[in-house]
Amino acid sequence: MFRSISTAVLTALCIALAACLNPTAAQDRRVPSSPAELRLSYAPIVQRVQPAVVNVYAAKVVQNRNPLLDDPIFRRFFGGGLQQEQVQRSLGSGVIVDSSGLVVTNVHVIEGADQVKVSLSDKREFEAEIVLKDSRSDLAVLRLKDAKEKFPALEFTNSDELMVGDVVMAIGNPFGVGQTVTHGIISALARTQVGITDYQFFIQTDAAINPGNSGGALVDMNGRLAGINTAIYSRSGGSQGIGFAIPANMVRVVVASAKSGGTAVKRPWLGAKLQAVTPEIAESLGLRSPTGALVASVVPNGPAAKAGLKSSDLITGIDGQTVDDPNAFDYRFATRPLGGTAQIDVQRSSKPLKLTIALEPAPDTGRNELVITTRSPFQGARISTITPAVADELHLDADTEGVVVTDIGDGTAAQNVGFQKGDIILSVNNQKITRTSDLEKAAKEQPRLWRIAVVRGGQQINVTLGG
Repeated sequence: MFRSISTAVLTALCIALAACLNPTAAQDRRVPSSPAELRLSYAPIVQRVQPAVVNVYAAKVVQNRNPLLDDPIFRRFFGGGLQQEQVQRSLGSGVIVDSSGLVVTNVHVIEGADQVKVSLSDKREFEAEIVLKDSRSDLAVLRLKDAKEKFPALEFTNSDELMVGDVVMAIGNPFGVGQTVTHGIISALARTQVGITDYQFFIQTDAAINPGNSGGALVDMNGRLAGINTAIYSRSGGSQGIGFAIPANMVRVVVASAKSGGTAVKRPWLGAKLQAVTPEIAESLGLRSPTGALVASVVPNGPAAKAGLKSSDLITGIDGQTVDDPNAFDYRFATRPLGGTAQIDVQRSSKPLKLTIALEPAPDTGRNELVITTRSPFQGARISTITPAVADELHLDADTEGVVVTDIGDGTAAQNVGFQKGDIILSVNNQKITRTSDLEKAAKEQPRLWRIAVVRGGQQINVTLGG
């Protein structure tokens, strides 16, 4: 009797102490207080969520070219008949986020697909069209074709309110075995060294995630979408308890763009270059720890400049949320809605400041994007004049001039030569390249030698190729 009373008293004291330390969190979170609570089931949540999680099948037709076809004598006798088509298929997961039939998945699940199909939990299949692809976040939005009903959809949670230790469930189609539910906790927030998307700010979970789970749902205990499962850390190819999900607040931004009819996601533009705070920089600034985002440069007449941000300012927060590094700022700034303002906390010469910055997109006039089709080393390259919007997308300095490669076609001359996405073309045969029309004109010439100046990773490379 005494032991049971003591246990009850200790439990009550623990709960009371937790409430005193963090009253808001304690209202919603507590440890199990009895064996009966340990026997509770997740089944009601799963039953509510499962119908909104789907399987995504993508198919792409590729040409298997026989290398003998490069021999003109062989081609003369046999023609091109030995070139065969092969269908490559990929499998992933997705989440219905609107009752009209909008589905979110990962870009890498449907990249290059000629046909996309979505299979619901009740085994029905629908063809789907790609509404929007956002490579920067690795998120894509699909719409079910010929859908004349309302579908079960998941609501978004506010992923900024998630805490390490919260219980979550991952739902998807790992290895194509069928819809599978795993559970775990949030292991970490704001993971930045993952290297999957431009926005390095991931939810880490130990809920088992395996190949095929990409695009599936990470849900909280209220059955709301906390994130889109995207990647795993694995030495074997299977789950090792380290999975990553794109936070729901980023997913919400991409879905909103798709609903508004946009073909690309427009995000706020800061108009400044940020850098991480090293221990040496922290010491020179008199900081206790190397946190925050240091302003390296500011674009004249950009939103940051108009707000009064200056070089060497240290950004420590945005709208009341702490900023630990440039990745954290990029994510939080990118998830703010266009048209309003954001409050930025800044330290300038050890003095705290609050600046109000307008949330507006980067100027994008004059991009003039095109694909080089003439026979040249650039054939098959998609190029763009560098506008502030392009510089922001590719993480270039805003004052960068020239033409940048934004994509490379498979098997094209540009790929074979070695051009890469992000290469900046400065000049061709001593002709300065400032606009896409300049490179298009230069590509039509047939010189004996091509002398090309390229900037890659901040380093200039001079290349000479045969004509």
